[in-house]
Amino acid sequence: MVVLIENIMLALEGLRANKMRALLTMLGIIIGISSVIGIVTVGESLSASVSENMQSLGATNIIMMVSEKREEVSGDAMLDPYSRNPQDTDLITDDMLERFKTFYSDEILAISVAASAGSGRAQDGRRYANVNEYGVNPDYRLANNINVTRGRFLRDEDILSKRGVAVVSDKLVNNMFPNGTDPLGQEIKISVRNTFHTFTVIGVYEYEPQPFAATFMPTPDKDIRTDVYVPISTVKMLTSASPHHRNVTVTADTNVDPVAFASNIKTFFNTYFYANNPRFEVDTMSMESIMSTVTQMLGTISIAVAVIAGISLIVGGIGVMNIMLVSVTERTREIGTRKALGARNSAIRVQFIVEAVIICSIGGVLGILLGLAMAYVGSTLIGAQTEPSPSIISVAVLFSMMIGVFFGYYPANKAAKLDPIEALRYE
Repeated sequence: MVVLIENIMLALEGLRANKMRALLTMLGIIIGISSVIGIVTVGESLSASVSENMQSLGATNIIMMVSEKREEVSGDAMLDPYSRNPQDTDLITDDMLERFKTFYSDEILAISVAASAGSGRAQDGRRYANVNEYGVNPDYRLANNINVTRGRFLRDEDILSKRGVAVVSDKLVNNMFPNGTDPLGQEIKISVRNTFHTFTVIGVYEYEPQPFAATFMPTPDKDIRTDVYVPISTVKMLTSASPHHRNVTVTADTNVDPVAFASNIKTFFNTYFYANNPRFEVDTMSMESIMSTVTQMLGTISIAVAVIAGISLIVGGIGVMNIMLVSVTERTREIGTRKALGARNSAIRVQFIVEAVIICSIGGVLGILLGLAMAYVGSTLIGAQTEPSPSIISVAVLFSMMIGVFFGYYPANKAAKLDPIEALRYE
């Protein structure tokens, strides 16, 4: 133990004597370890953030869509499930949804449908708010976790009566009613595709920014585009769209396996389509399977980039070996003197291995600090929470020490095998 401490002190003394050379030697280790820690930490933070945001969109949501049958699609059309637009007779009807809801009443929490009227602007004199006008049904609120803070959301009677009512965001309220005016009962005029739609505000919901939107597409608060929800029947009347649906979101109950239920949904609706429609079918995707795929993809990318960044560790190890060989050359007479005084080959070998390990360990610690800083900056830029992994840090420290042993062994062994007489005669 005493000998080991002496070797460590000798190594530290050698580093102090050649600070710049030692720093340049450590540079490859520092860059390699900081890159690996930074990339893996940001990757894990991004994966966690994506999962959290997708959870907020509804982990039990199942999206079903009408798409062309695969056996009917060939060539370039295979890349686009919407290569041929379905007609009214190819879409999902309200009657189908009612039968489905009755058949699976114990497993369904909500069935959400939506139709877009387009993007536009609500304007009153110089006041304005950028909006997307969506026609939705009452279940849309449950499927998309919309938090109504004032008034109410849409009801079935609004849909049946095709009422001109709307639920707007608190952002729109701040822009259009800045003086504290109660928006409930007030009319707003929305210009969409050179057409004005007038609605009465019946509710206000809390605006939730899109994930990473503020990071990659910063927008002034007053110009943020938010959604205005109106009865789907009203939108379809205004746009002369089909009363049937191409896309439907089903929210499964919390005790239902969404992946298995997605398969059941597909089977249920395709009993209609396979019997009556030769070209189109219903396909399904569960949010849980999408989350799993996205998380796995992000993890794979993160690991692949980290492995590429880790190549610099090898470069750093080669730098350590190179500087240790230089050190052996510079200290040849010292090695000869120690051997002449009775030092064993193993003692010489350990001395140089310890020095290499010390260099790599210090480089590893500096690399960890830099990596954590990089992770914090990267996670902040993408709007994700930084969550450094203790296991990654432990592996980084261990790996840096292993590099010291691996790349320091050859110079150490060379020093141990020097002939003491030749070493003493070395100039």
